[in-house]
Amino acid sequence: MNNIEYGLLMQEIERGDSGLRSFVSVQGALVMYPIHTYGTEEQKQQWLPKLQAGKAIGCFGLTEPDFGSNPSGMRTTAEKRGNQWILNGEKTWITNGTLADIAIVWARTPQGIQGFLVEKGTPGFQASDIHGKLSMRASVTSSLHLADCAIPEANVLPEAKGLKAALACLSQARFGIGWGVIGAAMDCFETARNYTVTRKQFDDKPIASHQLVQEKLAWMITEITKAQLLALQVGKLKDNGKVEAAHISMLKRNNVAIALDCARLSRDLLGANGIMDEYPIMRHMCNLETVKTYEGTDHIHALVIGEKVTGVPAYR
Repeated sequence: MNNIEYGLLMQEIERGDSGLRSFVSVQGALVMYPIHTYGTEEQKQQWLPKLQAGKAIGCFGLTEPDFGSNPSGMRTTAEKRGNQWILNGEKTWITNGTLADIAIVWARTPQGIQGFLVEKGTPGFQASDIHGKLSMRASVTSSLHLADCAIPEANVLPEAKGLKAALACLSQARFGIGWGVIGAAMDCFETARNYTVTRKQFDDKPIASHQLVQEKLAWMITEITKAQLLALQVGKLKDNGKVEAAHISMLKRNNVAIALDCARLSRDLLGANGIMDEYPIMRHMCNLETVKTYEGTDHIHALVIGEKVTGVPAYR
């Protein structure tokens, strides 16, 4: 499956269930990619077939309570003692943390940031769920706690060195998001279009006959088409090995924004029915509010793009 085929799959999944897309797109990219790219042959043989077949679940531990947009400040540490590594720290907002059989954990060592594999049940490793979410409610979100957690040398991802390696993993997830949110936008548009051509008001005419309604539908389908073309172009660049981080930031930032706007316009067109769980609008709208934040906020992606076009980093 090439990157465009993967993106189309994410788009179709999002049209059905946002929580499922979160698991397939983000976790698939964030867990399998680092093992495939940075792991040993033994690690690949042990985990990739299980993860691909759904016989094992993984999670990606980068974000910390005090460091989200600034992962370079992470406080989780790893210290070499004999033939083991001792990990201490906490990660949060981790999808599938309590379900995961294997966690990709990033920690600071004396030599720099390093990726590790931490298996479920390892002494000193615990996960607890975050409750009270009003978004992504179909997805399990957790905190990871590491207290003198000892893992063997064989669980080090040998090539996962430096923050650049961790951010490369995020690019895979962001690419999937840029496609997936198009599916949410399409679902909202199609729901609104179907509703407005059957809902009658004022002289027993469908509300789709009104100019203001048609303007909203025209805006949505235009922006969805532009988002599809952006995703297709970035997919082509990725398949040809020419994609850059700024391309993916533009894809993620733009497509999440238009998907949110499509959800809000669709809610407006459905009137009071737009808040009912009979329709998917509010589910998409609430979930997209989270998507706007995770895997890089709207502001962070704007700065990535800004640095690319000016040559001047403005993160501080």
